[in-house]
Amino acid sequence: MTTYLWRGAFPNDEINALHAQAFGTRIFTNDEWDWNALVVSHSLGWVVARDGDELVGFVNVVWDGLVHAWLQDTMVSATAGRRGIGTQLVASARDAAREAGCEYLHVDFEPHLTSFTSSLAASRPRPQGSGSSTRSLTHPHLPVEARIRRRSRLARYHRSGIVHQAHGSG
Repeated sequence: MTTYLWRGAFPNDEINALHAQAFGTRIFTNDEWDWNALVVSHSLGWVVARDGDELVGFVNVVWDGLVHAWLQDTMVSATAGRRGIGTQLVASARDAAREAGCEYLHVDFEPHLTSFTSSLAASRPRPQGSGSSTRSLTHPHLPVEARIRRRSRLARYHRSGIVHQAHGSG
């Protein structure tokens, strides 16, 4: 059974191996590519997918610190492909970004992934090309008061220290 965990732990060597497999690169050493340091300092969070003890998927959620989030480095191992893991990784990342108060989720993708990206609810290609899309995480038709309440919740999220603790600064 595959489990998904927001901000789940992972060793660098495990994620470097998954990255090499997913993107057809060499396996970087921990000294060359320290995923743990990068996600802690630059990300809202990330989702790990595990099948038992094996890391079978990962997606990073970077953000602007306020309302925009981006999916980065979505990876599924070759042994776990075609089981819906990528879809669930994206859904988990979307839900966590929404919970953090983000209003938009952006994703860039290669042309062969257009059908997958288009299948995600409410995703729509941006006008500048087929290699990117944006998903509104909120309902733009809400009255202004509701949007103010949402931003107020986001401000509480920042003041609570959750973001700073996740980024290692307090």
